[in-house]
Amino acid sequence: MSRAFVFPGQGAQTIGMGRALAEAYPAAKAVFDEVDAALGEKLSALIWEGDIATLTLTQNAQPALMATSLAAMRALEVEGIGIDHAAFVAGHSLGEYSALCAAGALSLSDTARLLRIRGRAMQEAVPVGVGAMAALLGLNFEQAAEVAAEAAQGEVCQAANDNDPAQVVVSGHKGAVERALDIAKARGAKRALLLPVSAPFHCALMQPAAAVMAEALAAVTVSAPKVPVVVNVRAEAVTEPDRIRALLVAQVTGSVRWRESVQWMAGAGVTEFWEIGAGKALSGMIKRIVGGEVALRAVGTPEDVLAAKG
Repeated sequence: MSRAFVFPGQGAQTIGMGRALAEAYPAAKAVFDEVDAALGEKLSALIWEGDIATLTLTQNAQPALMATSLAAMRALEVEGIGIDHAAFVAGHSLGEYSALCAAGALSLSDTARLLRIRGRAMQEAVPVGVGAMAALLGLNFEQAAEVAAEAAQGEVCQAANDNDPAQVVVSGHKGAVERALDIAKARGAKRALLLPVSAPFHCALMQPAAAVMAEALAAVTVSAPKVPVVVNVRAEAVTEPDRIRALLVAQVTGSVRWRESVQWMAGAGVTEFWEIGAGKALSGMIKRIVGGEVALRAVGTPEDVLAAKG
């Protein structure tokens, strides 16, 4: 039986996430303590007792979700389920950093600082109100890409997230994305709706953030991961540190090829996907991508950890 550990992206955050893990497992609490120290602030207090609007700010949500995922990973390790129990790791957008940290390619402190930088850079790349993102439901990636191209009209509009066979997110200038909603509906989309995000992620408008991340990533050590990481922009496994670094920069403006990544892992023999951290959004996507061919497990609480131990 071949297993992949997958790590959620932005949108999965909730107040209180990871707290029960930290209370049940000193190794999990140590993750939050180290992230707090790396950032020079009590991010854990915001995660557990703050308000959701502040936690949802990109610069907070990204390191917070990573910390919750790594806390769950450390709890699993205490129960004898380490990273070597996975054939591959992968993550959705910021979750790729969680995957790399879990696999030992990045240190926890560096990952927290990189995600704080990434969150701020992505937020600051485009003035508020200039960009937007929208989910197109009921269209496949090729159809959504055609919609985006038609909607662009000289502005930026790109298929940003290929989440599953019937959910693609487009990103770009607000006017172009709004045009995409109408075009998508005319082309048979079941639903087309603007997303409550603060910036147009994973499109060419994020180029200033990519430049910031190139500089930040050049200053940290990237090691060979203990298990291969299936990366967003290539939808295939990568292990070479310099390539990982380059692809993390490309990821800022590139499409999140999640559907293809899951198909690649299933094609490589993965029969179990474990979602490590907050929520179950990835599990839903994976179910729609590969259906009943694989087993799914979400690990975000002490009860989940003990159930995984079997």
